[in-house]
Amino acid sequence: MTHAFTRRTTLSLAAAALAPAVLAQEQPRAGQHFRKLGKPLASAGGKIEIVEFFWYGCPACNAFEPVLQDWVKRLPPNVEFKHSHIGGRAQMRPHQRLFFVLQAMGVEHQFRSAIFAAIHQQHQALDTPEAMVKLLQPLGLDAARFNSTWAAFDPKAFSGARIAQADKLAEAYGLDGVPMLGIGGLYTTSPAQAAGGERMNQLDGSRRALAVAEYLIRNLGKV
Repeated sequence: MTHAFTRRTTLSLAAAALAPAVLAQEQPRAGQHFRKLGKPLASAGGKIEIVEFFWYGCPACNAFEPVLQDWVKRLPPNVEFKHSHIGGRAQMRPHQRLFFVLQAMGVEHQFRSAIFAAIHQQHQALDTPEAMVKLLQPLGLDAARFNSTWAAFDPKAFSGARIAQADKLAEAYGLDGVPMLGIGGLYTTSPAQAAGGERMNQLDGSRRALAVAEYLIRNLGKV
């Protein structure tokens, strides 16, 4: 499986700005700064897919979010980025369902920052559809449409298959914590892993993870 850039952009410069000197001492190494999948995932070809696995309730995901979103804006046109909310534990599942309901409505990006703020700054559990509507309706959420879509995403309903598919992707990438980036069906990295055993704050860990991700995008299939 080979991938190549058809057009160079400002990605390398963006990563350098995000992570000044964090990788100056060494090239990222498999097993230290990133993990190479033992079994590559099937690729449909075309764009390189980057997946962020996250949980709205995760403090590290909340810290990663603003740095990540700034980086995503600079990705080259042959890279496709997406979020995927995990649901491994009971407390995560309402948030996972919320994510996929809003995504199905085409408005997840509109409310994403408000959800993170409600959980991490306002200390709201946000674990029932009533609480979700109470938060998001004043911000422009169509409550009636939300409630009908929420019902359609019952785990036993057909639309619940989208959540099951996301769970399978996380399993295929060997998810062991969040936030985590899956890169091109070949690698994973994260703020914790990219630190390479060094002690660093969340901002520097986030910057290093994105610098490692940029390295892997440029060298996809070669390392």
